[in-house]
Order: sequence, then C-alpha cells, then structure tokens
Amino acid sequence: MPNGDVLVLIDECGRVIEWGRPAEELFGWSAEEAVGQSVTALMREVAADGQGRRERFSEAAAVLVKPVLRGTSVVWQVLAAADTMSGQDVAILKALFTRSPVGLYVLDDELRVVRMSTATRGLRDTPVGHLLGKHFTQACELEDPEEEVVVVQGVLDSGEPVVNRLVRGVETPRRLYSVSYFRLEDTHGRVFGLVASAVDVTERESTRNRLALLDTVRTRVGHRLNVAVVCRELVEAVVPAFAGIAVVEVVEDVVRGDEPPLVPVHRSVPLRRTAFQGRISAPSVEEVRPLPVGTPFSAVLSDLRPRLVAIEEDSSWLAADPARADVIKRSGSHSLIVAPLALHGQALGVVSFYRDQREDPFEEEDVAVASAVCAHAALCIDSARRYMREWIIASTVQRRLLAQQPATQGTVEVAQLHLPGPEGGGAWADAIALPGARTALIVGDVAGRGVVAAITMGLLRTATHTLAALDLPPDELLARLSDTAARLATAYDAVAPLDPLYRETFTAGCAIAIYDPVELTCTIARAGLPEPVAVFPDGTSASLPVPPGPPLAGSDGAPFPATTVTLPEGSTLALGTATLADQVLAPSGPLRPILDSADARPLSDVRDTLTYALTGGDRRTGEPLMLLARTRALPQDRVLTCGLPADPEAAPIARAAARRQLNVWGVDEETAFTTELIVSELVGNAVRYGAPPLQLRLIFERMLTCEVSDAATSAPHVKHARTIDETGRGLFIIATLANQWGTRYQAQGKTIWAEQPTGVSTIST
Repeated sequence: MPNGDVLVLIDECGRVIEWGRPAEELFGWSAEEAVGQSVTALMREVAADGQGRRERFSEAAAVLVKPVLRGTSVVWQVLAAADTMSGQDVAILKALFTRSPVGLYVLDDELRVVRMSTATRGLRDTPVGHLLGKHFTQACELEDPEEEVVVVQGVLDSGEPVVNRLVRGVETPRRLYSVSYFRLEDTHGRVFGLVASAVDVTERESTRNRLALLDTVRTRVGHRLNVAVVCRELVEAVVPAFAGIAVVEVVEDVVRGDEPPLVPVHRSVPLRRTAFQGRISAPSVEEVRPLPVGTPFSAVLSDLRPRLVAIEEDSSWLAADPARADVIKRSGSHSLIVAPLALHGQALGVVSFYRDQREDPFEEEDVAVASAVCAHAALCIDSARRYMREWIIASTVQRRLLAQQPATQGTVEVAQLHLPGPEGGGAWADAIALPGARTALIVGDVAGRGVVAAITMGLLRTATHTLAALDLPPDELLARLSDTAARLATAYDAVAPLDPLYRETFTAGCAIAIYDPVELTCTIARAGLPEPVAVFPDGTSASLPVPPGPPLAGSDGAPFPATTVTLPEGSTLALGTATLADQVLAPSGPLRPILDSADARPLSDVRDTLTYALTGGDRRTGEPLMLLARTRALPQDRVLTCGLPADPEAAPIARAAARRQLNVWGVDEETAFTTELIVSELVGNAVRYGAPPLQLRLIFERMLTCEVSDAATSAPHVKHARTIDETGRGLFIIATLANQWGTRYQAQGKTIWAEQPTGVSTIST
C-alpha cells in the first residue's frame, strides 16, 4: 500500500466520515458499510472477526493518525505509513510539544492552527484547545498581523524559510519574540502547511538595545565643543531609541562657561532648556528659569540621584510645575526618568526622559542606562564649558585689541569684513593715518586659536602701530615687524612644558599698503598673505603683481619686496587673509564677481554681500578678514608745492609762499606764525645739511603738514644746544612746536615733515 494514502477520515465524535478504497481492501468493509460507524466499534469487530481480518490488518503497513481542519472542525486522518515511528521519535515529539520553552505551532495550508505546544504560554495566555482551528493571527495576537500574514504566505508559496524574525506582541508589558517559519511537505512534495517556532527574546533584545544606545551616545555626542550642540546631539541620540521625549536643562552658569554649582543646588539657580526632542511641538527652547521646588527635577539637583517616576493624573508634583504638566498631558506620557548631569560633585543640569502610552514603562534597568548616558553627556558638556570659557576670553581679548572701526581719513573710505572663527583667532585689520594725508592699510593674521592667538595678534598689532609711526615704507616696516615676530617665536619656544604656549607653532602673515592721495599711488608689500586685488573705476579688476614675501619670523631672512602701483581716484583695493584666497581673491574664485562689482556699489553693500555668501557656505578653516578701501584724490587746492634754491634765500621764499597759502586756507594767525617758523627751520636745515634740489610742500587735510625734501640721505637728529651755542636748535624747535615730526626716505633723498593742527574749525570738502 503506497505510503501517504488516506485510509479513513474520523470526525470529532469518533465516527467514520470517509472510507477510502485502501481501507476497503485492508478491512473488507465497503464504504457504504463503514461510513457512519463508530471507529471503536469497527476495531472491536476486527478483533472479534477471527484470523482473516486480523492477518490482513497485521500485514498492512503501519498507519499514521494526524489532525486536520475541515471548515472550523478538527477531523482525524488515518494514513498509511512506510514504517512505524520508533519510541525515541515519539518521545522527542512529545518533549518538543509539551516541555520545550520554544513555542511550536503547526499551521495548515490556510494558515490555521492544527497543533501547538502546551508547555509554553505562546503569544497569548489562552488554553490550547480554544486556539485550534483559528487563523494564526487570531491565535497569536501580534502588533502588526497584516505584515505577518504576508511573510507567512511567502514562506508557504516559495518554500524559503524565514529564520529569527523579530515580532512584537500586543500584551502588556509588550513582549518581543524571535519567530521562524518552515514549510511542511510530504514525501511526494505536496504542501500541507508550515511550522512556526517562537522564542521570547524580550530581555535579550532589551539588553542589546541598551548597549547599542550607549554605543550610539558615545559615537554621536560630544563632537562639537558647544554646550547647546552637545545637548541637541544627546536628545537626537536617545529619541526614539530610548524615550519618546527627551529634555535637557543646563545650569545657566555652565552655558556661559562658568563653574557649575556644588550640590545641593540652591532653589534660585536658573537652568536653561537647551534641547528638546519628541513627538509633540517643542516648548520654548532657551527658556531660563529655576526649577520649581517639590518636583523630581529639583530633587535630583539636591542629591544627584536619578529618579524613576510613574506619572499619574493626581501626581502632586505636577501642580508645582504647571508648564511642564501641560507638556506631559499633551504628550500622554506615563513614565519618567530624571537623571542628573553631574561631574565631581558639581551639578551641570538634568535630563528628563519620557515614555507615552505607545511605549512600555521604564524599568530599573533603564535607570542605569539613563545614568550612563548622562555621565557621558556630562563629560562632553564640561569639556564644552571649559572651551566656551576660553572662547569667551579669547573673543573678548580679540575685541578689546581690535579697533571696532578702522580709523580713516577723508582720502580713503574703508569697510572691513571680519568673520571671527568659532574658536577665536588672530586676524586683524587697520587703517592708520600717516603724515602727508597718506593712509597705511594693514591686514594681518596669526595662525592658531584661542587666547594665545588673540594675545599674539595684539602684540603684533601694537608693534605695527609703533613702526607705522616711524613713517617707514611697507617693505622696511614688514622687515622690522618680522624681527619682532621672530623674538616672540623664540620666547614661545623657551616656555616650560606645562605652559599653554609649549610647542605652539608660531605662524603669522601681514600685508601693508600705503596710499598717497597726492601722487595717487599705492606701495604694497606682503608677508605670507595672498595678492591684493584692485577694482578700477572703469569696472575692470586685477590682482596686483606684488611679489610674495616669506611669513613673519621666517628663518631664511628673505626680503619683503614692495611694489608701487597707480590707483586712479575711485579705485577699490581689497586686502584679505589666506582663508579668502580661493573663494574671493583668486580670479576664478566663486565669489570674485561680487568683488569685481565694487566699482558700482557702496563698499558697505559689497562687504555685506560677501558676508552673507561666506556665512552661508560650508564650514571653513581659518578666520576670514578683508579690508576694502576706496581711494579718493586730495584736491589740488589743498596742496602747495614750491621748488627752492639751495642757498640762504630759500628760507624767505619758503616763508612767503607758506604765508600766502595759509591765508587762502583761512588758517588762524597763531597757527600761521607757528607754521612759518617750522618752515623756516626745516628749509634752513635742508640748505645747511642737505643737497639740491630742495622742495617745500604744504598739505592741508586732517592735519597741516609741512614737508621739505632734499637729495641727501643723511639722517637728522635733535641736538640739545648749550646756552652759548648759536646753532643746533632747529629740530628742537620743530619738535617743540609740532605735534609730531619725522623723516621719510625715498629712492633719491629724504623728506623731513612736521604735523600740527590745521587751525580752522572745519575743512570743506
């Protein structure tokens, strides 16, 4: 008899409802005789019928009895089997279905339960007998039954098993199961159902999720040295992986970079809500207020111990904090963990974790996880706080050392673009008034960050101002500034290992341009900074061919070659730090068109447009700073130029020319008398100690400048004449009468100048 042939089909009452041809051959009864009979009575007849039927039955193959569903009823099939299962096989099956902790479910081809293990709860706490015949989604209450039907039907259709699929039940508390599905086939390959196994892995997955959360927090939190950013990173890492809502509140002093308070924290200490993440609209972030007394939050700040709190409608502490109670009510939260942000016994703030009705309540194990998360966050926040304090100091030092607006003269309009780095930096810009209505335009940059860079910048800027007062040409000024920088670098190298300057690399650059509004020329030298750009009145622009000089404090002692270019009135000169070289100053830079449009726009508009473009770009390195200067010519009627003979007649000629011009300018008598005396002394010295040709020049602008030029290169110096000496008092008199005086050397000779107030209340332009 073939294996798998159906012999008999028996209903729940034990009566034969089908009698196959193999059964007729085996037992000798026809279907008409057997159907409707009790199977017990038939077997009793077999036993009493004598040797014939018993021999046929004993010679028959072993039979297999299994339950199947017909409609909503369970019936039993009796099939012919090739051989009988051993006692060991039976014991194994019995153990699997009665004692194994793995839930086993046998489904037919319509996904109805025909057998299931009894030793485990399964996916719902219902007697096994009540579940037989039900669709498996009814027998096993699942969170997403529709999705599970698709998966199971796929296994039934394809035969490809699904192993260790995580499925969540809907019981309370929610359980998580690892489910596997395998298709059942007979020896002929006919599909008659599948087997599903389910293992409760709630605790295992909870432990795995907690470890994964801690790893995520350590990976994602603390990359930026900013308190607010660290707090945002924290809530983004824990929601929704750990909680439905997370709120971080940090002590206000910590946000400002100050020392955190000791525990217990006084009730008046304000906290700032620095981060919020959740399914509801965020309350006001950046709100600053003390925590109300009598709440879990204030309690945590009193002893730095985390709290696990069940939120009930009648929780008394909700009345002490109505604003927070409203958020809790809107979110439907029912479970809360409040954990401290603390380090070395100092309170930095608190973190609140909430779960709503869609999530299981927190457990004690979750408190340990929250504490570990907050411990890591506290370290990151404290590092950010310390950095914030240094940044505030560095920014303050930089602001105090920098002029808020560069000083300008009437011959130069100046606009400054400065985007301080997030860590503070050492970039600076200046417009220094020089004698003769000239202006020194300076941009410098010290590499590095923080207080060290800011202080170094202040030292170099002070040295630049001091050297500029000597009226040095740009190349010589840079050479002396480089010497000063070299001495600073040597001092930095000699500090002790614990000093903040230890192993601090000294790198600095500077560019200096001196604009002359009388000659309409600009002399430029640069050290380690990019080429300046000039935008001319006709709309053209060009990178000025200024030879590059070495960075300041360079060890090779290379010179800083200077270039003199002509700048027509209305030209715009742009000097910038290396950060702007590729974006703005380079001919192919993406922002160069903005600079090239400077001829037709106010400098403030150009500066603002560049600022917006740079601010909206990618993160940058270095500190962008640019000085924009638009040139103006000094009107010709503000300048007197007079050639002089190289003999004693020069002084009277110079005095007469000066007197006439001063009258035209409306200078008062006292200033005119002083000017004539200065002119007389300067010309007298040039006649006596200089070489022809001699020239007098008066410049009437912000100050009244007297200049006398000659071809000699000898350096004048002040003498302290004795009472009986008849000479040697000229420069002493000049130094006494003028606000300042000095010497400026040219390629051919020198110019001695003296400045004093104009002696008029206003100067018309």
